[in-house]
Order: sequence, then structure tokens, then C-alpha cells
Amino acid sequence: MSQRNEKQLSILIPVYNQVCVELVNRLHEQAVNLGIDFEILVADDGSTDPSCIEANSAIDNLSNCRFLRQPENMGRAAIRNYLARESSLAYLLYIDSDMSIISPDFLLRYLSCLPATVVDGGVVIKATNDKQKQLLRYRYEKSEELNHIATERQKRPYQHLHTANLLIERQLMLQHPFCERIRHYGYEDVLLGKTLQRHHVPIVHIDNPVGFCTFESNADFVAKTEEGLRTLCEFRNELRGYSRLLTLVQGIHIPAILWLIRLWHRLFGATEKRNLCGSRPLLSLYQLYRLGYFLTLLKHREG
Repeated sequence: MSQRNEKQLSILIPVYNQVCVELVNRLHEQAVNLGIDFEILVADDGSTDPSCIEANSAIDNLSNCRFLRQPENMGRAAIRNYLARESSLAYLLYIDSDMSIISPDFLLRYLSCLPATVVDGGVVIKATNDKQKQLLRYRYEKSEELNHIATERQKRPYQHLHTANLLIERQLMLQHPFCERIRHYGYEDVLLGKTLQRHHVPIVHIDNPVGFCTFESNADFVAKTEEGLRTLCEFRNELRGYSRLLTLVQGIHIPAILWLIRLWHRLFGATEKRNLCGSRPLLSLYQLYRLGYFLTLLKHREG
């Protein structure tokens, strides 16, 4: 691959009801200072908040930047495939719209990894105030912090691929697009990891994190968790070996234990959910609720 191609970068940001102008400004500033061939494409996936759409429209005023508005929601996988097709440069850098750039040499670190075909930079959990630290999403992500370190991710590189902060060669992405059968929240990046493993594509994990600094309300996080569990249940056969929850469930070989967990969820699931959506959520209860909710879904699907 030519040196010129190694300095070409399409930065792709899907957005939904989120203002990401500051994120784009930081990336634009770094790219300009590096003197590379770059473009920043922000695709609005059918946002319903006019104020977000209006604010993000300012992105069009920056050089090499485009704000691409979709009239209807395409879904997490489809919008990322759309961005890949709209891009024009050799490497794609996917970044989630609610992430923050925390390193002044963020882009340079990625460029130094080329010509690697897939590089995952990871995330770091950062609360901006004490109120955020009480949120269930923050507490959950903080409990998973060790798994965000590159040395841990590299132990199971395909299972730890995440599109929040991912560099991938454009031609490779076009050859192996995201699975558009997944229209709802969760696991489109996990299935991409499985596809790359099947085709023996190496993944490099590095510590070049974006900041995970925005945390939704407890009720929204629980709703998102339930949506992700429904996706996991629907695609469970394809996700075996790529989900810790699936592995846990498959390891429970005593039917009575599964029955007891489902019974507990039927009796106390609503109470658990009230706690998780309230002001003092218990992280241990969150894990129990996830397991009970998933096993109940599984029972309904398998009869």
C-alpha cells in the first residue's frame, strides 16, 4: 500500500438525536494540523429532535466535512454501511457521536499503526460531575473498565471489537459490511468481529481511547439493555461464543436452576426494575435482572 494511501482517512460518525459539533471540531482540527487527506462524514439517522438537526447542520461549514441527513431511521448497522459507501478514502475511522476526543494526538496514534487493516482504540470512562457517578450506566461501565484496556481486549480480539472507536480499511469494510438484519440496539459490531475472525483478518487493539463521558438516565439505560437482550436472543445462534451472557446461560446445565431464575424474575423483576430506574440503583441487581430477563425471553422463544 502506498504511503499516500496510508495518510487517507474518512472519519465516519453516525448520529441520532445528539449534537456532535464539538466532536467534529476536535477531529477536524487534528486532521488539518496533520496535513493528511481526510473527510468527516456525519450521517443523521432520522433524528426526531429538530434542535439537534439544526445544530449539526453547522458541520457542513467546515472544510472536508459533510452532514448527511436521512429522512427515516435506517438502523445502527445500515447507517454505518451507508457511511462506508459514501466515503472515498483508504481508511475508515468509526466514532460514536456521544464520545469525546481526549488526546491531542488521537489521529496521529492511529496513523502510526498503518498499514494495519483493523485497529480498535478502546474507550475510557470519564464522569464530568458527581451526579453522573450515581447513574447506573456509569457504574456499570466503570465496573467493566479493566476489559477496556488493550492488553485485555487483545486476549480475545474478535469478541472485543467495538465500533465506538474503530479504524478499518475501506475495501475490507465494503467486502464485509455490518449485518443489516440487526435493526435494533446491540451486537452489530460483535457480528462484524465474528465475520473478521472467519476470514482470518487480524485485529490490533491499542490504548488510544475516546472518552465515554455521556451517560443516559437509568430508565433509558434499562430500556436500552432490554432492547439489546432482545437482539441477543434473536441472534443467539450466531452469537454463541461471542457473548458472556450466552456463555453463562449455556453453562447452567441444571434445569431447576434456570426455572428458579425465571420464577424469581416473574415474581421480583418489576421490583428490581423500579430500583434500577430509581435514584439508588444496585449494580448487582442489574446483573440479576439481565439474566432473568434474558432467560424469560429465551423460554418464550423456545417454548
